[in-house]
Amino acid sequence: MTDTLILSIDAMGGDHAPESVLEGVALSAKQHDDVFFFLFGNEEKIAPLTEKYGLDPKCYKIHHTTDVVRMDAKPSQILRSGRETSMWKSIMAVRNGYAKAVVSAGNTGALMAMSKICLGTLPGIDRPAIAGILPSVTGPIVVLDLGANTECDAQNLVEFSLMGEVLYQILFGVKEPSVALLNIGSEHTKGREEIREAATALTEMGDKINFQGFVEGNDIGAGKAQVIVADGFSGNIALKTLEGTVKFVSYALKKEVKESWLSMFGFLMAHPSLARFKKKYDPRLYNGAMFLGLKGISVKSHGGADAFAFSCAIEAAIKMARKDLCTKIKDEAATVLNMSALDDTSAP
Repeated sequence: MTDTLILSIDAMGGDHAPESVLEGVALSAKQHDDVFFFLFGNEEKIAPLTEKYGLDPKCYKIHHTTDVVRMDAKPSQILRSGRETSMWKSIMAVRNGYAKAVVSAGNTGALMAMSKICLGTLPGIDRPAIAGILPSVTGPIVVLDLGANTECDAQNLVEFSLMGEVLYQILFGVKEPSVALLNIGSEHTKGREEIREAATALTEMGDKINFQGFVEGNDIGAGKAQVIVADGFSGNIALKTLEGTVKFVSYALKKEVKESWLSMFGFLMAHPSLARFKKKYDPRLYNGAMFLGLKGISVKSHGGADAFAFSCAIEAAIKMARKDLCTKIKDEAATVLNMSALDDTSAP
């Protein structure tokens, strides 16, 4: 299997595992006949599902384990007692070189902690970051950090910018994606000191990065930058605010449609346009948060993801593995950070 890409799957992670996970794997297998799946979890539960969803026995291998990371488990507890879980073993398959990437819909904190312990961070990267893909008016955007680091210094923000740039290049084929820092204003005097210091460092990199300055929260959906960088506290709030706004608009629209027969008629007339809108901005298409800065690829699917959403997370993992994300981030850090305006002691 010299040309075969091997992925490691935590089959027991997520609200609807292993059912949705195995169905998602089956969807991906139909699209990629050159991908082989290591399925970690309870074989008694997994095996019937491989038959149910028509998985070719030649494209997977089940690695039996009975322990599972609960969705409400604390990362500290899991690190002490979770080494026999499907999540830990699926990550270790990447650590040991048997698989190129791991995908899990399990406990986010546990997956982040385990991935960092098992895989380690890349040279030149102080902290890993969670990156996600969001839709915008101008196309997909990458946003990071989404919650891994609640407090960040200027160096962290610069590193996040470089990692986000590389991720966007790999996922969307854009050579020089625009990068911006999330702030409370676009003026260079606005924001906390570490944000202004990071902006200075990124500006002084010149043509090494396509830095656009600051953007505000209302610029995210407008797509004013293709990569938006923030500390994990701000990034997580921005993400949750966007998710809540989408739910509110959906609720309000449904409520108004039911108000009168005229509204119902208007809805029916607009149905083709609304269907296209739903298909284009289906949140499942953007499923799969990436833990950037590690010596291996670890992708977090939404815990409540259905089969199609999980297959989208697998698709992201495939792209990153095929294009050697980790090596490109390491090379970018080694090349660019030595030229930054930050203290040389923080460079690799």
